[in-house]
Amino acid sequence: MPTATHAPTVVIENFYPCLEGGRHPIKRIVAEPLTLWCDIFTDGHVVMSAVLKWRLIGAKRWFEAPMTPTENDRWQGTCSFESIGRWEYEVEAWSDTFRGWKKTFAIRVHAKDPDVPVEALEGARLLREASQRARAAGAADCGTQIDDVADLLCSLPPEDVMEVLLSADLQTLMDSYADRSLSTCSEPLKVIVERERARFSAWYEFFPRGAEGRADKHSTFRDCLPRLDDAKAMGFDTIYFPPIHPIGTTARKGKNNTLIAYADDVGSPWAIGAKAGGHRDVEPALGTIDDFVWLVGEANKRGLEIALDFAINCSPDHPYVTDHPDWFYQRPDGSIRYAENPPKKYQDIYPINFHCADWKNLWRELIDVVLFWVDKGVKIFRVDNPHTKPVSFWEELINAVHRKDPSIIFLAEAFTKPKMMQALGKIGFTQSYTYFTWREDKAGLTEYAKELTQGEMRWYYRGNFWPNTPDIHPFYLQNAQASLFRLRAALAATLSSTWGMYAGYELCENAPLPGKEEYLDSEKFQLKNRDYNGPGNIKGFIARLNLIRRENPAMHLYDNLVFHGTNHEQLIAYSKSTPDWTNRLLTIISLNGHTTVAGTVHVDLHALGLDASKPYRVTDLMHGHSYEWHGSDNYVSLNPDGTSMHLFKVEQ
Repeated sequence: MPTATHAPTVVIENFYPCLEGGRHPIKRIVAEPLTLWCDIFTDGHVVMSAVLKWRLIGAKRWFEAPMTPTENDRWQGTCSFESIGRWEYEVEAWSDTFRGWKKTFAIRVHAKDPDVPVEALEGARLLREASQRARAAGAADCGTQIDDVADLLCSLPPEDVMEVLLSADLQTLMDSYADRSLSTCSEPLKVIVERERARFSAWYEFFPRGAEGRADKHSTFRDCLPRLDDAKAMGFDTIYFPPIHPIGTTARKGKNNTLIAYADDVGSPWAIGAKAGGHRDVEPALGTIDDFVWLVGEANKRGLEIALDFAINCSPDHPYVTDHPDWFYQRPDGSIRYAENPPKKYQDIYPINFHCADWKNLWRELIDVVLFWVDKGVKIFRVDNPHTKPVSFWEELINAVHRKDPSIIFLAEAFTKPKMMQALGKIGFTQSYTYFTWREDKAGLTEYAKELTQGEMRWYYRGNFWPNTPDIHPFYLQNAQASLFRLRAALAATLSSTWGMYAGYELCENAPLPGKEEYLDSEKFQLKNRDYNGPGNIKGFIARLNLIRRENPAMHLYDNLVFHGTNHEQLIAYSKSTPDWTNRLLTIISLNGHTTVAGTVHVDLHALGLDASKPYRVTDLMHGHSYEWHGSDNYVSLNPDGTSMHLFKVEQ
């Protein structure tokens, strides 16, 4: 910022939103409005003016919009951003001499003050100075219009000129060429502006090696097209692959995470590195890098994107172990420490020491790995366990990648303490996994969803709701019936604008590893038989959910969630609406997947922009039924084997 030519004349403080005094940027989507406020005041009894200014960082051109005072020296302004990238905004405020003069001049004229002629000359001077500024800006016509008003002020009785002086057209001209020579600018605050998929997406995860669902055959990238088409038919737009890199053989895990691997055991994809290479290579059994690039292209043709897992794990066979042993944790006996997350042990994985003596080269190498895959067409990365690596490393990596391509999306797979999860969102992760998987009752779901979408977290943390992952088979879904799988999918898909599920969920796979939140015969360690069109699947239900999400703009927004009351603890109701009320959805779900639940929903009519004196129509987009409702209280009955939820479109 250039050095000021004068002392500050205005106090500009107390911005909202503002993360840690501006240390971290907030997040927006292209064309998504940002409304902010701050306190603006100065000495004396002057009239103030202020504008909100914003620009792409590094650009010379500022956009700006006027700010309006609300109450007690608080001012508000709204802006939006026309392209992805890193933006900055600031507030410029000044003592508005023309507005101040106009206010007092009108009072003097009304009171027939003898100083009116002198004050008229003062006003003419202010007008002619504005004319000069207009002409200097290349707006000669505007300058002429302003000069004409100055001439009238000097030649006609003040009473005859007041209508012109008080006109909105003149004020618009004067605002355009206001005297800002003694203005004060705030310190700039930053915004990360991202593409629409950063806020609205539906993820489907599958292991490419299991694309054909055969325990006797390792699938390849070329075998994945039917899986892509099936995911698209279910309405998903983002396909997430676990690591696709060569898998180590040393300490390879066997089926169900056993310590003994046999010749036909394929190992864990997260044990990265073998003779075939490391993080810049692909597992030979999957094909080649060219095959992967081909698959990325085929996905894009279908309107899909492939998200790649970025897991900073190394098997004992990774080239880094030989070439850079100092990048790992050395034990006193000369061996390298393997990864542990007690009680879990990962003998097939060596964690990296991010604070080793050669840390700068290590960090640069890992950033280059991400950029390597960006060059191969990958635009989305799911990052494995980012909370076990330094936050400062991720901040540097995300900044470096976004300098090359600001469209890249990063999903943080961090199931850890809240403050760490929040910190990862603040430093740039686009989306984050959440605790949704373990929020099962009405109170827990309501409190957590409000925290994510209504509190300060909404400015930097976008929760991606997953009912299951390859690592997490929650107790709630173990040995569960299909109604519970539908219930959790419905909650995930309607509470958040972004959700995802791991393959097998649509088949209601429910067999657990006894006593653990793990799948029996986990695909993490083996190939498995899977009929993707097996009987009892809920693919049609999921496809309908995703179609409704896609067709209704209210579902694309993240922070528009409003909860409505019910008189039953197993009935949950919430709505999402667009700001102009052209699209309003009311979701009502029974949290009981076993028996019928009936009760009254207390609709917050104001939150839905409804006139309480008129009836309104609710149309169930899941089932096609339509009802006319009156007032706030309305009765519903939900059955897990029939209408287990309502996803109403609300119209008045």
